[in-house]
Amino acid sequence: MNKLKSLEESFGGRHFDREIIILCVRWYLRYKLSLRDLVEMMAERGLSFN
Repeated sequence: MNKLKSLEESFGGRHFDREIIILCVRWYLRYKLSLRDLVEMMAERGLSFN
């Protein structure tokens, strides 16, 4: 329970949902994408990182 609480606190105050952040980090690390690639991929899904 304590570990779950600290995880929730880690994502507190963020502009995007936890799932979006985790997805971007996963793609960034797994597929060696640039940040520009991630921004373009998220823009295709209707998210803006401006």
